[in-house]
Amino acid sequence: QVQLVESGGGLVQAGGSLRLSCVASGSIVSINAMGWYRQALGKERELVAGINSRGSTNYADSVKGRFTISRDNAKNTVYLQMNSLKPEDTAVYYCNAAIQAYSGTLYYTGNYWGRGTQVTVST
Repeated sequence: QVQLVESGGGLVQAGGSLRLSCVASGSIVSINAMGWYRQALGKERELVAGINSRGSTNYADSVKGRFTISRDNAKNTVYLQMNSLKPEDTAVYYCNAAIQAYSGTLYYTGNYWGRGTQVTVST
């Protein structure tokens, strides 16, 4: 069973920084694209940043220059460094990953989500 677990959220003042982490565990064979999404209250979930297996990244326009996504393949972990936080960054942040796993008899690929971590930016 594959799981993604986020950590690092919390309450921070505007202009501050937070670093989110997401660890994937289970019978993982390989991890392809990984990403961070967020969902603010009353809004749809949106992509914040993504990173592929070669390290190429993409960002939402609203976070370019402030957020940095990175990954440690040896640790099955993806990070999101968030600087110069704004109140509009307040949301639940979710980790997402495309993972190939092995059940013991079969290889299978799935798109997995973490449960989310709350980020609140105060004025």
